Amino acid sequence: MKKTFALTHAKLNTARLTDAIKHEIKKYLARERRKALPEGTDYWTFDCRFGASAEVAEKIFTSEINKHIDAAAAQQLPQFYVEILARACQHKPRLHDEATD
Repeated sequence: MKKTFALTHAKLNTARLTDAIKHEIKKYLARERRKALPEGTDYWTFDCRFGASAEVAEKIFTSEINKHIDAAAAQQLPQFYVEILARACQHKPRLHDEATD
């Protein structure tokens, strides 16, 4: 998902608009997580970027998206850019620590 969201609307107030945007992003993440994983991988991870525009977007964690949306609304930005790219990964094996035995 690479999308620029507008934070201004003629009929909706900003709080309802931000709730709708957060819901759309949540639905997208859930949809991507439901997809079948490629062979040899065991979970989906997401590469996220957020900014006022695509040119100034910075890398963030998935868990920080809502916080950044709220900050953009508080700064009264007219729009913001979100990029969420799904990537299949495999957990790294744990090293067995003999001290825990």
